[in-house]
Amino acid sequence: MKPAIIDIKGIGPAAAETLAEYGINSVDALAEASIETIVAIRGFSETRAAMVIAEAAELRSASEITQIAEDSDKPHGKQDIKKDKKKDKKKKGKGKGKGKKGKGKKDKGKNKGKGKQKGKK
Repeated sequence: MKPAIIDIKGIGPAAAETLAEYGINSVDALAEASIETIVAIRGFSETRAAMVIAEAAELRSASEITQIAEDSDKPHGKQDIKKDKKKDKKKKGKGKGKGKKGKGKKDKGKNKGKGKQKGKK
């Protein structure tokens, strides 16, 4: 989620509203603004303008790094999804039990020798 302009240190609701009146309504817009542009807005000295622009740039940078980290945790494309599915299948096969063999009841001698015999009737 992108940060809001009021997340910037030194920008409260009133300052955010004033900036929005001048078309600056996002962290990106403030980070890219010049000091001269911000100083022209009432309530912003040169010092405050420089500070909020720097804070906006820092917040934007931190937000981009967080987004990159979150994106790297997600699978990228069909190849990765297929690999993940194969890994899941391999994991499912491991564990207790014998797999396909031994799923039926054990023959305890009841039917020994009574199977079909070839050639004999």
